[in-house]
Amino acid sequence: MLTVVRCRPHRTEAKVFQQTQLFSNNPFGVLTAIVAPAILTNACSVLALGTSNRIARVVDRTRVVYGELARTEPGTAGHGEWLEQLAALRTRGKMLLRALRLVYAALGLFAASALVSVGGSVATYYGIKLLFEIAAGLAVITGASAVIGLVTGCTLMVHETSRGAEPDQRRAVLDTRPGFRTKLAKRIKGVLSAWAVDKSF
Repeated sequence: MLTVVRCRPHRTEAKVFQQTQLFSNNPFGVLTAIVAPAILTNACSVLALGTSNRIARVVDRTRVVYGELARTEPGTAGHGEWLEQLAALRTRGKMLLRALRLVYAALGLFAASALVSVGGSVATYYGIKLLFEIAAGLAVITGASAVIGLVTGCTLMVHETSRGAEPDQRRAVLDTRPGFRTKLAKRIKGVLSAWAVDKSF
């Protein structure tokens, strides 16, 4: 007499298979897993462009400060104030560079997360459970790392913005000095005279 023994599948395998079937029957789940990293990748690109522009402004201002330091005599009050601005600009530049590196890292991680999500959806379609589990874990790790890097980069940019307001106020104080006004008036007068000569011809 033959007895038929029915083997029940393991609970973990059954649960994974059920999740896989649910994920494959819901096309919006795959769409969300792919579109969300793509949108965050676009946001990182815009943020990286803005950070690069701010670094360029800091570099331009640093060159101006170096020129003013060369014109002023060491030991004077103006020379010390320009040195303080130079130190603040160096700090701002380091913070912006760190933020830009983090944003670029987040950009690459979001792109990797989107690619891994595509691989996971393909594994779900063909019913490859092991590849599905690996893709899900990698997607979570890359996505979480990207979010942490993006948040850290944004925090650095916020601190840099608060630090950038102080040198602007000091620069406004320096620009209100009588010597600066005299130099500015001479430059304006020279430009107007040159424009008048060119117009006469």
